[in-house]
Amino acid sequence: MSVFTDKKKGFITFEGSQDFRLRIVLATLSGQAIEIQGIHKNDSSIGIKDYEMTFLRILESVTNGSFIQINYTGTVVRYKPGLIVGGTHTFKVPKSRGMGYFLEPLLLLAPFGKKPLSITLTDGITSVPSFLPSSIKNNDKSGTNREDISDVVDGSGDIGVDTIRTGLFPILQKFGIDREELRITKRGAPPNGGGEVQLYMPHLILQPKTVHQTSTPNIDRIRGIAYSTRVSPASVNRIVEAARTVLKPTGCETFIYTDVAVSTESGLSPGFGCTIVAETKSGWVYVAEEVARPGDTPEDLGSQTAAKLLENISFGGVVNRGAALRLTLILMALGKEDIGRIMLGKSLIDDEFVRFLRTLKIFLGVEVVLKDQDFKSNEVLCLIKGIGFVNSNKKIA
Repeated sequence: MSVFTDKKKGFITFEGSQDFRLRIVLATLSGQAIEIQGIHKNDSSIGIKDYEMTFLRILESVTNGSFIQINYTGTVVRYKPGLIVGGTHTFKVPKSRGMGYFLEPLLLLAPFGKKPLSITLTDGITSVPSFLPSSIKNNDKSGTNREDISDVVDGSGDIGVDTIRTGLFPILQKFGIDREELRITKRGAPPNGGGEVQLYMPHLILQPKTVHQTSTPNIDRIRGIAYSTRVSPASVNRIVEAARTVLKPTGCETFIYTDVAVSTESGLSPGFGCTIVAETKSGWVYVAEEVARPGDTPEDLGSQTAAKLLENISFGGVVNRGAALRLTLILMALGKEDIGRIMLGKSLIDDEFVRFLRTLKIFLGVEVVLKDQDFKSNEVLCLIKGIGFVNSNKKIA
């Protein structure tokens, strides 16, 4: 990761499109101006993509006084953050990425705004299959840069709206952020989308609470939702039955809801998917999500989702990799000037995790300490001292 600071211009400069959203969000929270150079410079169509442009437009709307400058070729973006104001907004999003791409950053910005945030996204894809977007696939075949992968959850697909609601909201509540709501008005399946969701986050806080979770709690129960759009209603029942068969040996109470979207409740394409959540008594959750690819049967999808959940649990720790891990560590870093502790699985420590910690240090000056509890254990204890961040936007209000 190439980073340098231009003291004369006051910008922190990054090279490449890796972690595009992460850099923008951390710049907004820390109040630091940044410049990102060489965006998709090795792609067949260089420069900023439609989904990145939409994200910047959303950011410009939920903030006041932000300065965004894009050069002629779209390969350089300069950003000076303003105040987070929140408010009510509606956006039509492109189908090149899932709606989770645009919603995930707002979970970090909305609690520190001046007013509650209510944003409606239309015409998009609510959940995408766990493979890379076609644009990245094509680039990979031609041997070009695959930097987009860093902005995809687990390098597999954008986080789905059900995963946000069932997997990320409980994490926000651990830090004192309550009453969040995500309404799915229309489910939009790929490729034509047509989905519509509304995110409402009314709870504004001065700073996140400090979290202490030094052990891995036992699973209390398993919940989930199987959904379909423009296909036979029997599909969701087949998904549920297949998932329950895989999960039965766990002995946990399991209940998977069904949601059949028809007529005005569905988007423009047929499809089905499943999200399953394992809940612990202390409120932490493990999530697995799968969306049907061409040729997948409901039985295959149900079994794959359940198996993926068991795999996530086997990794240890109290959070999944990807969006859940980023959200947790950033909120811990923004907390009081106290040391927060959380248990993580060793399998989460990879190149992407290290790059994330380096980015966190650049913007917030936070160093993360990882302590190995036991040589035979597959878990490590993560310690982060908060920077004492205070939401000045709320104080102004």
